[in-house]
Amino acid sequence: MADYGIWNDYRVPEDRTAWHPAVRHVYEHWLDLAPGRLPGRQHIVPEKFASLLPRILLIEVHRDPLRFRYRLIGTEVAWSRGRDPTGQWLDVLHGRNFEPYSARYRYIAETGCATWRRGQSMWDRDPKHLIVENCLMPLAEDGSTVDMILGVSVVFNSAGQELRNFAGWGAAH
Repeated sequence: MADYGIWNDYRVPEDRTAWHPAVRHVYEHWLDLAPGRLPGRQHIVPEKFASLLPRILLIEVHRDPLRFRYRLIGTEVAWSRGRDPTGQWLDVLHGRNFEPYSARYRYIAETGCATWRRGQSMWDRDPKHLIVENCLMPLAEDGSTVDMILGVSVVFNSAGQELRNFAGWGAAH
């Protein structure tokens, strides 16, 4: 078995009632897309979660060697990170900070399983954005080989209050 760090034998919890509603909604949409196989980008219906698009991210999965690149970053995610990394390679952008967390992306790409977490932010963010809840879900155009990762992310302050940028990312920076 490959070593995926904390993601070895990881499973998304059956009970998702404690999840943020936005994260749960996108995950449940993903589950419904292509029963019995992995959905592809072509199955995504953005209209089903249009109000959540600012919280969405898409990551390309490249192979030989296995690498990941930001394809699309929603405005809320860009705002939280203080920049829009669309088009950038995760390993280059995050440098040594990416190495401990690359196991999560490898896990998704190699097993075709979604992951969920809520906890301290792993990336550089606005100092007030201390907690992040996100779900990363594999996409496969052919139904089996993961070629993209769909993500949804919500940030919270240290008191657990959800943070939003209602003015739009460009207006805040």
